[in-house]
Amino acid sequence: MKVKYFPDTDTAYIEFKDGEVFETKEISENVYIDVDQQGNIVNMTIEHAKRNAGLKEFSYQEITQKVA
Repeated sequence: MKVKYFPDTDTAYIEFKDGEVFETKEISENVYIDVDQQGNIVNMTIEHAKRNAGLKEFSYQEITQKVA
């Protein structure tokens, strides 16, 4: 996954996987997802990200399940 932020337009772009975009779907005003032909999410665009997604900082944490 790749996350890109463009401060000049306050746009966040989240790429979940490489793939050809088949269709763009508007989730809500300023939030769009691109899906492949099977309906899997390829990427997401959030316009006005600071306001619409509370994007003031970004952190990543992977939680692994411990096997007993």
